[in-house]
Amino acid sequence: MRRTRAHHEHHRTDRVGWLRAAVLGANDGIVSTASLIVGVAAANGQRPGLLIAGVAGLVAGAMSMAAGEYVSVSSQADAEAADLQREKQELKEMPEAEHKELEQIYVKRGLKPGLAKEVADQLMANNALEAHARDELGITKENKARPLQAAAASAATFAVGAALPLITVAITPLDLLIPVVCGVSLVCLVSLGGLAAKAGGASIWKGAARVAFWSALAMGLTAGIGKLIGTAI
Repeated sequence: MRRTRAHHEHHRTDRVGWLRAAVLGANDGIVSTASLIVGVAAANGQRPGLLIAGVAGLVAGAMSMAAGEYVSVSSQADAEAADLQREKQELKEMPEAEHKELEQIYVKRGLKPGLAKEVADQLMANNALEAHARDELGITKENKARPLQAAAASAATFAVGAALPLITVAITPLDLLIPVVCGVSLVCLVSLGGLAAKAGGASIWKGAARVAFWSALAMGLTAGIGKLIGTAI
């Protein structure tokens, strides 16, 4: 007798919240700190000044990323909570209308009216608010906003990312500093873009190329501005 193998699916939607914040934090940490260092170095900055500027950029950037993520994701969480509270009130005041609304959602998704009614009956009997949150509002446990998680992931990964160009500055001869910082940062950013794409199930090469292009542009523009200012001064 032929045995049926168990079918296991592995989805990545539960990673969306922290993955977005972590990738954004690390990417921003490398790009902003490397660009800052390259800009100051192009303006004839010396190693102590470069390290001070880099450390200041790391601390300020990590705090800024944490605050920005917390505020933005908190706004999303507040909106979700308000929607859920409104839905809870509507279920209490007009359950028949909410039941009909859920039925229509399933009909629009392809179920026959009789089956849609039966599905709505069973789901609302089990957990009406959860059914409406998921199928009407699009709010699930996996994609629910988590402000503290997003803020912590963003700040921590920014600091780790920013540390890479700082370490490079500390061990690289001053006359080679700009190309080495740019090279090391680009390698790290390309690797980060590829890993993030892989974790999210997307094309590794596409993710890496996208990060490399914008990062190189940022560092190139900053170096050009630093050179102009250094020459003018």
